[in-house]
Amino acid sequence: MDNKYEEIMEWASRRSIFYPSCEIYNGPAGFWNFGPYGETIRRKIIELWRKKFVQKENMLEIYGSQIMPDEVFKASGHLTSFNDPITQCIRCKNFYRADELIKKITGEDHPEATPIDELSKVIKRKNIRCPKCDSQLSNAKKYNLMVKTNIGVSNKECSLRPEACQTIFLDFNRMYKTMRITLPKGIAQVGRAFRNEISPRNSLFREIEFSQFEAEIFFNPKEINEIKNFEEIKDYKINLLRLDKKKIEKIKAKDLIKKEIVSGKLIAYYLARTQQLYEKYGIPLKKMRFREVSKNERPFYSKETWDFEVLTGLGWIEVIANNYRGEYDLKGHSEGSNKDLSVIENNEKFIPHIWEVSGGVDRTFYVVIDNAFKKEKVKKEKRIFLDLISELSPYDTAIFPLVNKDNLPEKSKEVAQMLKNAGFNILEDTKDSIGRRYRRLDECGLKYAITIDYDSIKNNDCTIRERNSMEQIRVKIKDLKEIFRKLIYQGIDFNKIKISSP
Repeated sequence: MDNKYEEIMEWASRRSIFYPSCEIYNGPAGFWNFGPYGETIRRKIIELWRKKFVQKENMLEIYGSQIMPDEVFKASGHLTSFNDPITQCIRCKNFYRADELIKKITGEDHPEATPIDELSKVIKRKNIRCPKCDSQLSNAKKYNLMVKTNIGVSNKECSLRPEACQTIFLDFNRMYKTMRITLPKGIAQVGRAFRNEISPRNSLFREIEFSQFEAEIFFNPKEINEIKNFEEIKDYKINLLRLDKKKIEKIKAKDLIKKEIVSGKLIAYYLARTQQLYEKYGIPLKKMRFREVSKNERPFYSKETWDFEVLTGLGWIEVIANNYRGEYDLKGHSEGSNKDLSVIENNEKFIPHIWEVSGGVDRTFYVVIDNAFKKEKVKKEKRIFLDLISELSPYDTAIFPLVNKDNLPEKSKEVAQMLKNAGFNILEDTKDSIGRRYRRLDECGLKYAITIDYDSIKNNDCTIRERNSMEQIRVKIKDLKEIFRKLIYQGIDFNKIKISSP
């Protein structure tokens, strides 16, 4: 296990950023809770997605149920095709994902579409045994990942959705009619999804209950190259790892079309917008790539897949699945429900195709933390801080009285209330020494801290400290609202504030 991952997990637990659910009962693996700082960062990740992706692209956003009748998942193919291959130890009864166990022991890659019988033959031929007790393993078999439940006195057979997108597909016909949609059009949603993982692991990367932000773009397949805003990104370079290449290539969006690397301008456009979103999160371009997924590895419903991955201490981690789902979903639900989900545009009747941008909220949270997690030595002491962008800082600023006496706490509360009334999110903290408070908030990603000291009483001023540089500037309290508007909303550099401050 990567040392940085272990350090992040220790820090996350110590600061209650995220931690196992039901831990006092030693709850099952695959469920995680977020504490106050973690949940605030997580919520701001969603808000930035909403602002820079959903609203920017004029998408509709909905919210749907997490439990659906099994008829939905029969039509979508999940009841029959949403499976992982498993094998079980004959002696200790532990379960393993067959393809991953084979790869771990032999190094051999067996894609998702590998037949179960072939995996069983590999286990026998290579004499792969239980990693725990070295006993014989069973033949591989399919394990469906759906989380089942029954509803009401009639015990209606239902399942928890394994992906948030099914709600969007079911609601498309209603949205098309009531919201007067003209294609292409994106419909988005944030919500929980559930997968009954064989072996939940690596904290937020392999969960049973997790959050997704989904965007499904509906379009006429004949108009896949008619994208109004394509000129904005045509020269933007996208990091690709193609099937026939060993190195990442930086290719302009327009060249993805010219060289027929992707199916059309709409796909190149949303690949560019996805990469730009993660630049906004503070992820360096060199740590991003879209990995082309082969036919026998991609999901059963996808005609073309580019997995967006971010480099972390654990290696390249998939964060967003970008799938060309074609007409698979609307056609399946049209047949399953006996409802016509086709549309008529320009005197042509057709079933819209779908390009999907399906992101993991929790995975995005982790890769943001992994990138922002910094360590340095300050006066022979280890300092940990989160180098988060301002938009993801848990609070706009903290306010500290230098000491908890001599009217400094009262003055601090007065300043805090002034900024709260102006709409800023303020943390007040009076416990421990000022140095300990700085270190604590550095670890939780707060970018700025205001200190009220004895001179503040006399001169009605205070200091602002910046997290990364630890530099401090002296400003008038009456100017704080304007200064933080510049820092938080206008993105003005802290050093420029320093120059203009009294």
